[in-house]
Amino acid sequence: MLELDAVTIVLLLLAGLAAGWVDAVVGGGGLIQLPALLLVPGISPVQALATNKVGSIMGTSVSAITYYRRVGPDLTTAGPMALAALAGAVGGAALAAQIPAALFRPIILVILVGVAAYTVLRPSLGRTTDLRWEGNRHRWTAAGIGLVIGAYDGLLGPGTGTFLVIALVSILGYAFLPASALAKIVNFATNLGALLFFVPHGAVIWGLGLAMGAANLVGGYVGARMAVAKGSAFVRVVFVVVVGALICKLGYDTVADLV
Repeated sequence: MLELDAVTIVLLLLAGLAAGWVDAVVGGGGLIQLPALLLVPGISPVQALATNKVGSIMGTSVSAITYYRRVGPDLTTAGPMALAALAGAVGGAALAAQIPAALFRPIILVILVGVAAYTVLRPSLGRTTDLRWEGNRHRWTAAGIGLVIGAYDGLLGPGTGTFLVIALVSILGYAFLPASALAKIVNFATNLGALLFFVPHGAVIWGLGLAMGAANLVGGYVGARMAVAKGSAFVRVVFVVVVGALICKLGYDTVADLV
């Protein structure tokens, strides 16, 4: 049983609020919420990961609904992508305690640096939707992206929404705003998939998860409305900032693993 003082609880709630906002705009809220949970005395990494999913799914649910009402994302893309992502997340969560994160960080770090450079050097990227393919090829590619990123979400988690936006913009050809809308639906599925594994194994700290989830929900609602109001240009700026933060975080973790 965790014993938390008032200051720690307030800080965790603020982390959940900020994570919900960031995640709703462009993904990557786990960069804030998961490290905050890992600082809780007595919590194990698996408990932190599982509890983070409870908070995240509450935030992604409200932001997904907000985007759906105001942007109208393509459900023929979101559906197969979300189903594949859910399956990938269940598999990734099952591997979470068996595969060291250090194996993945260097590869992900290199990819992120390349994505950041590509985005900055191409100012027109993600301003308008120009889909690369149509029909079944488009949907199968979306499902493949969902499966891979879903597995990552179940295994590690932080930055999943950002990776979804990266793939939707750079591979499928969406503008940043509809990419964020689709990413929220898929991210909801990945969180659900991970929880389908974590809940039966008793890894979730429910009181803490629900409290942070309430804060995440408020942040998600505000972030989604702000993104819709300000459009793809705003989402692009936040995207670059979050990718930069993810590069710094993964770079630090990679160096720490080597020392």
